Amino acid sequence: MNITCVIGARGGSQGVPGKNIRPLLGKPLIAWSIEQALACQRIRRVVVSTDSPAIAEVARAHGAQVPFMRPAELATSTAGKWEVWQHALRACDAHYAGEPVDLFVDLDCTSPLREVDDITRAIEQFERSPGVDAVFSVCEARKNPYFNMLEVEDGRLRICKTLPRPLVRRQDAPQVLEHVASVYVLSPDYLRRGTGLLSGFTQGYMMPPERCPDIDCEFDFEWVEYLMRRRLGAA
Repeated sequence: MNITCVIGARGGSQGVPGKNIRPLLGKPLIAWSIEQALACQRIRRVVVSTDSPAIAEVARAHGAQVPFMRPAELATSTAGKWEVWQHALRACDAHYAGEPVDLFVDLDCTSPLREVDDITRAIEQFERSPGVDAVFSVCEARKNPYFNMLEVEDGRLRICKTLPRPLVRRQDAPQVLEHVASVYVLSPDYLRRGTGLLSGFTQGYMMPPERCPDIDCEFDFEWVEYLMRRRLGAA
C-alpha cells in the first residue's frame, strides 16, 4: 500500500512561539515525529505541510519531503485540522500523480512521546476493521464527566453528565476516553467526502497516558522534555 504520512506544522504558533522547530534535547521538535514516521516500515512517504520556509528547511534536513506550501488561510490559529488534511491530500494527489494515496496518516508534531510501534499498531487496527473510516489515538480520560467534571448552570455547579443512580466511586462511572492528538489513520475517500473527524465510522487506538502529552504551552514543553529525558535515561 502507498501509505503517506503528513506532518502539519504551521509557523505562527502562539502558545509556544516557534515550537515546531524549537530544540527538544538538541533536536528540532518536528524532527522527532519525522524520524518516527521514517522508521515505520509501513509508511512509504513522509510529507510536511507548512507555510513556513524555516520549518520546510528543517523538515527536509531531517528526511521529510515538502513538495508544496500550505496556503496562508490554512495556517491561522482558527484553521481546522480537517481542512488542512484535505488540502494536503489534494496537494499530494497533484504532486505525486500516478501514485495515489491508499492510506493517509497524520502525526501531530507536538506529541513526540509516541513510539514507532504506536504508528504501526494504529495502521494495523485500521486494516483489520472492516468499514472503518478512521482510527485515531485516545487514552482513558483523567477526569470523568459522570463523576468529577463540573459545569455551571444558573450560577450553580453541577456534574456534567448524570446517571439514574448517584455515583460515590470513580470506578463505577462509565469509561470516558480522551482524544489524544498524536496518531491519525484515515481513508483518503473518507477525508475527501467527510465533514470532520467524527463524521464517519471512527475507532480509538488506545495509548498509555505517559505517551500522550501534547505541547501547547511552556509548561507542556518542559513536561515533555522531562519525560523524554527519563525515557532516554538522561533524567
